[in-house]
Order: sequence, then C-alpha cells, then structure tokens
Amino acid sequence: MSLDHLPYRPCVGITLFNRDHKVFVGERIDTPGSWQMPQGGIDPGEEIEEAFFREMREEIGTHDATILKIMSKPLRYDLPPHLQQKLWTGQFRGQEQIWVAGTFTGEDTDININAHHPAEFKRWQWISFDEVLDLIVPFKRDTYRSVIEEFKLLIP
Repeated sequence: MSLDHLPYRPCVGITLFNRDHKVFVGERIDTPGSWQMPQGGIDPGEEIEEAFFREMREEIGTHDATILKIMSKPLRYDLPPHLQQKLWTGQFRGQEQIWVAGTFTGEDTDININAHHPAEFKRWQWISFDEVLDLIVPFKRDTYRSVIEEFKLLIP
C-alpha cells in the first residue's frame, strides 16, 4: 500500500561539531549498528532554534552549543516501507528536516545520552565528517550527503 498521500514529519537535524571539528553521532538503541546525528520533531509553533536546543537536551543531555548555520531549504526522505507503519503511528511517510550546524561549547562529560526517557542512543562518539556516510543507514544517505555538502565549508 502506498503512503504517498501522507505528509512529512517536520524535523530538525543537528550537525554538532566539537573543538576538534569532529561531528557527534549516536548509535540508535532501537536499531543496533545504525548511527545518526541527533534529530527530532519540531513542535507546533516552535522555532528552528528552539527545536535545536530542545532536541540537544533530550538526545544528548546538554544544550551547550552555538548555532553556526541553518540550512536555507529543508531536506526530505521517505521511510522504507517496513518502517512506515511502525514509526509515528503511521501518520507520516518520512521526514522533512531543517538541518542546523552548531559548535559544542561544553565538555564531553556534559553529554548524557540517558538524560531523557526513553533514550535515543545507546552510545555516542565524535567522528570526522568524512566518516559519517559509512555509519548512516542507507535510506538516509542522500540526506546526509546534502548536509555534508552544505556544512563542509564550516570546517577549517
């Protein structure tokens, strides 16, 4: 059954760089071996900047960051058919994400991936931007290619 008639879930994606110009990724609890940058839904009436800091607090336990750049256009991806009915009670065909690049201003000890229940990630790491596509699930790779292209000039 086609879900093309369903809307996309509004979402913020977070590309968070540390002082060494590495990017934060977390391994999803519900899908071992699947890594991603933090992301999450944008609440009704919520500004992108608010969603960025709220999702940081929820997914990594801190909001210690400064925003570097907000993508000018959203990116969309469709969920694979086997996930469309499982996620978000089947209300969405995928996500429309506005990606935000930020600099982490805290310390690694400030990161607490268990700060929110349920937790999103079971472990995390800082990796080079060049390594991101190797860890990302295939259905998100085109989106991540666009994010990397947009934000790669932010890395000195």
